[in-house]
Amino acid sequence: MPTLILVRHGRSTANTAGLLAGWTPGVALDERGNAQAAALPGRLAELPLAEIVSSPLQRCQETIRPLLDARPGLTAHSDDRIGECHYGDWSGRKLAELSGEPLMEVVQAHPSAAAFPGGESMRAMQTRAAEAVREWNARVERDHGSDAVYLMCSHGDIIKSLVADALGLHLDLFQRISVEPCSITAIRYTRLRPFLVRLGDTGDLASLAPREEPSGGDAAVGGGAGAP
Repeated sequence: MPTLILVRHGRSTANTAGLLAGWTPGVALDERGNAQAAALPGRLAELPLAEIVSSPLQRCQETIRPLLDARPGLTAHSDDRIGECHYGDWSGRKLAELSGEPLMEVVQAHPSAAAFPGGESMRAMQTRAAEAVREWNARVERDHGSDAVYLMCSHGDIIKSLVADALGLHLDLFQRISVEPCSITAIRYTRLRPFLVRLGDTGDLASLAPREEPSGGDAAVGGGAGAP
């Protein structure tokens, strides 16, 4: 079966503002995010991509634009199922403000039980994304062969949930996974099991440097802003 390249969108204006964007319209890449997107064609130059699938949200569409410009023969497909989690009433709110909500503790420690007010559950998010990947795997294999490589541009929580699914990890463990803006994660699917062959690869180690403000022990809901 095919190899899936998962790209998280580049750093967005919501990332730098500390907002939980969700499906809020008009969230674009910031200056650094645009630079990350511009570098993506070079990072992927050796890969013969068969298809590109993207979340419909603006920050993902902007991330893949330079790649599509560099490969005019490729067409981007939009799939709502790999769009960001529907955070409902939490969408657009500051993460610092949300940290005091009782639900945040559930999101961190027991995400399989977390459902956002006016939005969806994290279980539903993972299910729709995993179903999308399985359907695209079958379509890509049918149209391009079992050794094909294709790319999906999505969001932090979506990618983390797909990694957990590939590793057979319970969703309650997915907050232990980290994927930075414009990082590359690769999963090779086979008939019996998937293999995680890259995780959150940004090509640099800047995110490992000590931070002026330690992040503490909680995971960044939505994925975080990456290295300063």
